[in-house]
Amino acid sequence: MKNELEESARLLHTLADFRYELRRFLQFSENAAQEAGLQPQQHQLLLQVAGAAHETPVTIAYAASRLGLKHNSTVELVDRSEREDLIERTIDKDDKRRAILRLTRKGRQVLQKLSGEHARELNEMAPRLVRALRRVQMHSGAQVAEVL
Repeated sequence: MKNELEESARLLHTLADFRYELRRFLQFSENAAQEAGLQPQQHQLLLQVAGAAHETPVTIAYAASRLGLKHNSTVELVDRSEREDLIERTIDKDDKRRAILRLTRKGRQVLQKLSGEHARELNEMAPRLVRALRRVQMHSGAQVAEVL
C-alpha cells in the first residue's frame, strides 16, 4: 500500500513537472504572439495554414480541426485575420463551396519572425522538456510493467 502511494505521488510530481515545462513554452508563445500584434490563436492559425502538407487543401474545416475549434469560431478567426491582411481566401477550383486559406505576404513575414523566436526558445528549453518527457516515459513504462 505504501509503495503504491509513493508511486502515485511520484507520478503526480512527474506529470506536474512536465505540465509546468509545457506551460512555460505556451506562455512564451502567447506573449511572443501578442508582442507581434497577434492574438495567440491567430498565430496558431498562421502556423497551421503555412505548415500544412503541400497536397492538403487548407480549408476552414481543416483549420478548425487542427486548432481544436468549432467551425463558427474558426470562421471568426479567419475573418479577423483576413481583415488584418494575414490570410486570404480563394475559392477551391475543385469544390466551389469551400474556400482555400493562404498566408498573405504580411502573414508570412509575421510568422517567419515568430517561428525564429519560437525555434530559439525551444532550443533553450529542449533539455528541460526532454528530461521531463523522459521521466513521464520511464514512469508510464514502470506502470505498464506492474500491470503485466
